[in-house]
Amino acid sequence: MTLRIGFAFNRKPATDEDPSSSEEPPSEEPPSTGPSPDLYAEWDEPETIDAVASALGQAGEVIHLEATSDFPHLLRASLPDIVFNIAEGLHGPNREAHVPAICEFFDVPYTASDPLTLALALDKRRAKEIFLACGVPTPAWCLQRAGGHKDPLLFGAGPWIVKPLYEGSSKGIPATALCASAEAVDRRVAEIGDAYDQPALVEEFLPGREFTVGVLGNGASARALPIVEIRFDALPAGAAPLYGYEAKWLWDTPEQPLEIFDCPADLDATSRDRIAATALAAYDALGCRDWARVDVRLDAAGTPNVIEINPLPGILPDPRQNSCLPKAARAAGMGYDDLILAVLDFALTRYGLQR
Repeated sequence: MTLRIGFAFNRKPATDEDPSSSEEPPSEEPPSTGPSPDLYAEWDEPETIDAVASALGQAGEVIHLEATSDFPHLLRASLPDIVFNIAEGLHGPNREAHVPAICEFFDVPYTASDPLTLALALDKRRAKEIFLACGVPTPAWCLQRAGGHKDPLLFGAGPWIVKPLYEGSSKGIPATALCASAEAVDRRVAEIGDAYDQPALVEEFLPGREFTVGVLGNGASARALPIVEIRFDALPAGAAPLYGYEAKWLWDTPEQPLEIFDCPADLDATSRDRIAATALAAYDALGCRDWARVDVRLDAAGTPNVIEINPLPGILPDPRQNSCLPKAARAAGMGYDDLILAVLDFALTRYGLQR
């Protein structure tokens, strides 16, 4: 019997306000008031959706289930054997959990993490609380609202990274997110409140190297892919050492790609093993399934700290584009289709199914 695979996704609209789709020259940072300019940054381009569908087509019949308001009806009408989910959602701090929750409501198996894990991962505060409870190192942080009580963390020397509490894909992290003074923190917190209507997470800035670690699998068999290092010396002279809004949306273009990623990272075996172990511990602590990407930065003592985790990682198919998980998979000898089919197989195995 042919496997029927529902494919849940959000297609980035052609009128998206992000700089990559604008004919006007982009400004050097997003506006501080009004709707965020990166509203659809997490959604996927048609090329990615087509590439995933093509890979899944090798395993069975693919049923497109765009995650619009019609998704519950479409899912109920089609009832596929399994849903391959890359839908990010749009509204609210639990948006990434919407599609999996609807799948569970209709008792349809699906790939990747469950609604609880997805909601926890998007809430950077809750994710950090779980990391600390499970002994996973993470930078010191506090939650700030415009005009609110100043946390004792901000009476220290700084610098700090200030970012929206419920966003991913470097949304709301321009160069001004790196703040050297408490006054700069206050300004950025107010800008985040205006643009995103949410609190800001203020995080201790760690001075060491930064890496991202792709993880595949489940339970004791989960494994880290070759580690990707983010090379800040590839940024324009004087740029803040962070992979933020400008680096992702303004300076890195198909015509002039930034040579910002090294994979495999240049690490000795001990450092490599420590970083991979930290990423796997974070993956396990949050209950991730099938795949995820873990961002790690070293502190002054060289200890790996988890910055955040993305259980719905970006998967741009073009090797010329900077997409960390496919890059790490290629370094491990996996093609793009291999990566997509591996995730499908991990999920099928969890449900006692096969293709």
